Amino acid sequence: MTGTEPAAVQRIDTTKPHPARVYDWYLGGKDNYPVDEALGRQIASLSGDAPRAARANRWFMNRAIRELSGTAGIRQFLDVGTGIPTEPNLHQIAQKVAPDARVVYVDNDPIVLAHAGALLRGTEEGVTEYIEADAREPHRILEQAGRILDFDRPVALSLIALMHFVADEDGAYDVVDTLVGALAPGSALVLSAMTADFEPENVRRGIEAYAAGGVTLVARTRDQFGRFFKGLDVLEPGIVSVKDWRPELAVDETPDSAEGPVSLYGAVGIKP
Repeated sequence: MTGTEPAAVQRIDTTKPHPARVYDWYLGGKDNYPVDEALGRQIASLSGDAPRAARANRWFMNRAIRELSGTAGIRQFLDVGTGIPTEPNLHQIAQKVAPDARVVYVDNDPIVLAHAGALLRGTEEGVTEYIEADAREPHRILEQAGRILDFDRPVALSLIALMHFVADEDGAYDVVDTLVGALAPGSALVLSAMTADFEPENVRRGIEAYAAGGVTLVARTRDQFGRFFKGLDVLEPGIVSVKDWRPELAVDETPDSAEGPVSLYGAVGIKP
């Protein structure tokens, strides 16, 4: 560091792995550091499905946003825990269907802030903005996002591979309840999170590896995952492994030849 880099870049801690950067490594990105790659390789050695799960999770988001912006006609999107930009980004998917879509990205990771410029290149007809906030501060998120989004109209709330980094004792369910509670009828919750239901031993070892790197990771059962959708109408096919959520909607996905689910549940719920 020379001291002349943007403040966000200067705040990046390259001595400890960061979930967003490890995820970037899984996806073949370049915005990660040796410490992130080391943890990524360790996790992949414990479970060869880790990169596969990251790709499947990304494709789940693509399909869900395409469905909500298309069939459901939603034109506003709030993406919390955005992560490092990986094309296609959420706004590119939504604005391809509806050029006037309004998208707000939320993250508190300085490396994501450093890449915010890449996130903000949307259509002229639409709006694409980035706000810096912690997922555990839902009221702050709503206050800032409310300057851009109209919460009297439907909003698709996206929490992709985020809530497994927030423990129950840190208010995971309260965070989601607060955010969903502020949304208008017809809004949607898109959520994916880790589970140990399919591969308990591999997931246990992965959690231990993350913990050794100072990262909290929580695996939830199907019922525990379902609690995030309390009061919502969950779209078919319900709560499933992310790779099995409406595969017929796939566009430009690399075929997954591996058998069995990946250890991430995904679902989409509509607020009545």
